[in-house]
Formats: sequence, structure tokens, C-alpha cells
Amino acid sequence: MQSGKQVSVNKGDWDKSQGFEKDNAFKRQWISLCRDKLKKDGTIWISGTYHNIFSAAQMLNELNFRILNVITWAKTNPPPNLSCRFFTHSTEFIIWARKEKKTPHYFNYDLMKSINGGTQMRDVWSLPAIAKWEKSCGKHPTQKPLPLLGRIILASTKENAWILDPFSGSATTGIAANILGRRYLGLEQSSDFLELSKQRRLELDDISIKEKYKEKIYKYSDVPLQDILEVHESEPYYGIDLSIE
Repeated sequence: MQSGKQVSVNKGDWDKSQGFEKDNAFKRQWISLCRDKLKKDGTIWISGTYHNIFSAAQMLNELNFRILNVITWAKTNPPPNLSCRFFTHSTEFIIWARKEKKTPHYFNYDLMKSINGGTQMRDVWSLPAIAKWEKSCGKHPTQKPLPLLGRIILASTKENAWILDPFSGSATTGIAANILGRRYLGLEQSSDFLELSKQRRLELDDISIKEKYKEKIYKYSDVPLQDILEVHESEPYYGIDLSIE
């Protein structure tokens, strides 16, 4: 849906299935390459829909990752189902896994608990899809919302950690990393989306925009921003970051 009208869902050749065996081989290849770059105590996040998330989980298991959680992102503003023949698609899934089964990982439990109003955060996150303000430089067909990536980064990385995104798209991960004081390396094959990413990064040179985006990241919490930042600044470390060597 765009401006209330039905539009094409053709995202490009990169989004088309090559068949079960080739799709699985591709997932195994890129997840294996990411595994090689992860520190021993590193973690990985993989997002997807029912079309591909189950095979990603299979590859993680075959490559000896330990799956920690499968987050269900429940969209508060999903597009309607125009056919009216089945339920509205309103969720995506995000697998969180660590490289080594026995090596402790980093999890900022206290900050996530604080954001959730003082109770343990569950694996169902109610967050909106991308908003108009996130399209100021253009948009990517599978663009993720900044608050979603911000929460992932806050939950599983320390400040100054390296974050690798092998499919950076419009670089929402990189924008969130920059705002939250992490280092970022993104890979993208489309020159158009690289230009979009560059423009989004240049936006952050305006301090007022950067601060506004930081407030957006923390908006979907049950406590004031300043209280969250105080917890964040004194956060305990439980083990690892999502870093590359």
C-alpha cells in the first residue's frame, strides 16, 4: 500500500527465490562468512518473514550457533490485506543467536527491563513500521524502523562495538549505530541505496536531527528518556558485544 493505493511488491531480482536448494546454499554461505568475522563471544541477528526465517534458523543450527531468542515484531500499523481472503500480515521475526554455544554473550538486561517499565522484556515487541520521517532521503522496499534497530543494538552491544551488516539497504542499522555510539560496517550492492545511505548519514551532522532521532529510538518505552539514559550510562556488562575482529 502507498498513499492508500495498491502498488507493485516487486522489490528486484535480489528478492526473488532461486529455489529451495539455492536459497539455502546462499543462506549457508553468507551466515558462514559472518561467523568467520564474529568474535568468539559475538552474536548475530537475522530478520525475516515466514518465507525465509525458518531456513535461516536451520542454517544457524547446522553452523553450530546457539539460538537465544526469536523476537516477534508485531507491527502496530501493518498494511491491510487487500484480498480479504486471509489474515493481515502484521509480524516479522528476528532470530538472535550467538557464535559459541558455551561462551557467554552480552545482554543489557537492566536497560531492557527499564525500557519495559521495570519488568522483564518479552520476545514480542510492538513497534510501528517505518514512518514518514524515516523516508526524508528516500526509502528502501524492506526498510526497517529505526526504533527496532535501536533496541537490538542497545540490547546486545556495548558502546564503541563494531557492528557488521552484510545487507545494509538504506543503512538503518548504521544510522542507529551512529546515534548510539557504536561503529558500523555495512555492505550493499546497489549504488542507489548506497547514495541513500550516504544522505541519511549526512543528515546526522545536524545535531538537532540526531537528537530527534535518538528520542525516536527511545520513544516506545514506558519510562522517560532521561531515566533510560541514566541506566544506559551505568549499564552492567553481561558478557559480549556484536563485534567483528
